[in-house]
Amino acid sequence: MANFVLQLPNNFRFRAFSVSASTSSNGSPPSVPQSGGPVVLELPLDKIRRPLMRTRANDPQKVKELMESIREIGLQVPIDVLEVDGEYYGFSGCHRYEAHQRLGLPTIRCKVRRGTKETLRFLRYCSK
Repeated sequence: MANFVLQLPNNFRFRAFSVSASTSSNGSPPSVPQSGGPVVLELPLDKIRRPLMRTRANDPQKVKELMESIREIGLQVPIDVLEVDGEYYGFSGCHRYEAHQRLGLPTIRCKVRRGTKETLRFLRYCSK
């Protein structure tokens, strides 16, 4: 089990807050529930496949600005990831992903949706 500290400004107010996390006994990332909406998970960068990575170039200035922001306040918006048969595919958040890589961070916060192989083929086709 891991412990963490959540630091909030003194004047920060919220109505409800819950956190849960788990890993399987073999250390692999938790799977996405079969039903319901997206789930926010912290995933290892090396577990996220980036099918469009070689087809697009990131703006170096934007990556640099994101690196500075992530260093100061952390990642504010999770990247979108599609989970298909236990594999994770990232189609958005390219600059945030590269910023995490360049900072040497092992994981990134992801909004994970479960999908089918047909959904994956469709996204690859539409993204070309």
